[in-house]
Amino acid sequence: MKQTEAPDFWGDPESAQQHMQRINAVKQVVEPWRQLRADVDDLTTLAELGLEEDDDSVEAEIAEGLGEARASFQRLELLAMLSGKFDATDAMVVITAGAGGTEACDWAAVLLDMYKFWAEDHGYGFDVLSAVGGDQAGYRNVTFRVGGPWAYGYLRAEAGVHRLVRISPFDASRRRHTSFASVDVLPDVGEDADVDIDPADLRIDTYRSSGAGGQHVNKTDSAVRITHLPTGTVVQCQNERSQHANRRTAMNLLRARLYELQRKRRQEEVEALRGERKEEVEALRGERKGIDFGSQIRSYVMQPYRMVKDHRTDVETGDVDAVLHGELDRFIRPFLLELAGKRSDEQ
Repeated sequence: MKQTEAPDFWGDPESAQQHMQRINAVKQVVEPWRQLRADVDDLTTLAELGLEEDDDSVEAEIAEGLGEARASFQRLELLAMLSGKFDATDAMVVITAGAGGTEACDWAAVLLDMYKFWAEDHGYGFDVLSAVGGDQAGYRNVTFRVGGPWAYGYLRAEAGVHRLVRISPFDASRRRHTSFASVDVLPDVGEDADVDIDPADLRIDTYRSSGAGGQHVNKTDSAVRITHLPTGTVVQCQNERSQHANRRTAMNLLRARLYELQRKRRQEEVEALRGERKEEVEALRGERKGIDFGSQIRSYVMQPYRMVKDHRTDVETGDVDAVLHGELDRFIRPFLLELAGKRSDEQ
């Protein structure tokens, strides 16, 4: 905090802004615990007064307050589990249509809306960075950013393959179809990640944005595609206002992907030393072998019955519509708590 009082603090606006974001992130952890403690103290005082005065009328108020305090504690308990280096950062999410053709592309669009609803419910920002449309509907691939404290920490629970079973709106015979889409979740590491990128290893292409965005977007080569030659990693951004902004965002996405590659490589080396089986590791991390049968982390069934089930935690619900409208915390919380428990058992 003292750094913000320095006369030259805002001399470097970008650095100052990052510092303020870190301060705000800490505040969002500490202040809710302080408020919860104050609320519990108030309820304790109210209960003591009720006992002294033999006043039963306070019971309903105390019960309501305890319910709210319990809900707050559960949220904060989950937040305490998010101790990863980049858990507090924004999230960059990539949805890729898998087996299922047009159905899978449409399913990718449904998932995009689902995460947009979730982000809005949590007060997070939501920006589509790039999109490759399907031949008839939806997306073959779409990348978006969810901006807000702990966005990555929460959304990393969504990484994996998502399976949909429904009567196809694209099938004139009204047959039941199964389709798949993968969700990759990356932290927006910015320049804080320990990732060295040699400019000589990059191929940077510019092209015209194909999506809606006004005359400027459609008439200039503002979209940017960056290929990291040593790894074959390709990222792109087309929805920012200028080529410079698209390039900056694409570089952030590239850093995130390369950081994730390094992290997985280190984790695999550690797991190999421990002698863990690869299948168990993939199940724990929610990773996929392919975007098709047998690799899903969650199934969304609309026909012949209605149910959403997370195969990692066995949490399920029949309210499919609520889930597709962003009510994902019922799946995110159990997974993150279970993952935190497994990690503590290993230590």
